[in-house]
Amino acid sequence: MYILGIETSCDETGVALYHSDKGLIQHSLYSQIAMHNEYGGIVPELASRDHILKLIPLIDECLQRSQLTKSAIHGVAYTAGPGLIGALLVGAATAKSLAWSLGIPAIGVHHMEGHLLAPMLEAQPPEFPFVALLVSGGHTLLVEVKDIGHYQLLGESLDDAAGEAFDKAAKMLGLAYPGGPLLAKLAEQGQAARFKFPRPMTDRPGLDFSFSGLKTYTMNTLNQTEKTPQDKADVAYAFQQATAETLAIKCKRALKQTGLKRLVVAGGVSANTRIRQTLTTMTDKEGAEIFFPRAEFCTDNGAMIAYAGCQHLLAGQQESLSISARPRWPIDELYA
Repeated sequence: MYILGIETSCDETGVALYHSDKGLIQHSLYSQIAMHNEYGGIVPELASRDHILKLIPLIDECLQRSQLTKSAIHGVAYTAGPGLIGALLVGAATAKSLAWSLGIPAIGVHHMEGHLLAPMLEAQPPEFPFVALLVSGGHTLLVEVKDIGHYQLLGESLDDAAGEAFDKAAKMLGLAYPGGPLLAKLAEQGQAARFKFPRPMTDRPGLDFSFSGLKTYTMNTLNQTEKTPQDKADVAYAFQQATAETLAIKCKRALKQTGLKRLVVAGGVSANTRIRQTLTTMTDKEGAEIFFPRAEFCTDNGAMIAYAGCQHLLAGQQESLSISARPRWPIDELYA
């Protein structure tokens, strides 16, 4: 069956068409980065309005490229949360209205579950069970995944998520929004031995994260320099390396705690090259496998939502046509 996926949780409008047997058919994405860059961060009201403008044209574009009509769709999957409430409601209202008009089911998908299952879209997907590290602008989670819908939260960020810390550190360095990719590029010019940043919460047991202290350490270190281009590059290098090694230490603990030998890394921050290299080195030493989604599926996209929604519909899940969204939604509240 054909499932239309809709993603509008934040600042990217994603649409995709997925077939239960043929796999991903088509996907389209519109990013609002240029609009929000003027304000140095996401403006929720502007994000919601832009989703309204872009969503229907993207759906039409996706269907036209697939040479299909709306009547070919068997179900609609949409991001129900977590995210910006206005942006979520745009996707939910569009999905439920389309489903009602076509007489087909609509199913809400947890945004982080979509990221968690994104590697399933690859030619060689991971087998269950596995540990998943989900790193994005708003979330840093470690999850034990026994099967689709069987998730146990192992650890999470107690303050800033890794992606949020990247953007804030980048702002301190005078970089534009979104700062994460720009900080990574600047770090390529940094000297490895100059600064040694802490690896937060790795000197105590547990799998939770905290990046607010690392952000403060970055600001204090930068203020002790003359803030030359080389100073900034060295600080960027130290920040990125500390973040990557902190994630690797926690993932290593999670693999040992669960006894699993497969690690899935997904979310926008998983596109960071240094983080990928550090985690890959760790899993190689541990004799474990590691899986990443392709770069275009690391950030928010409709393909991951279409895939997750398809699995839930195939399992017989359904919901009413009432329109609702959950801006806060713990992943361990999901059910099989």
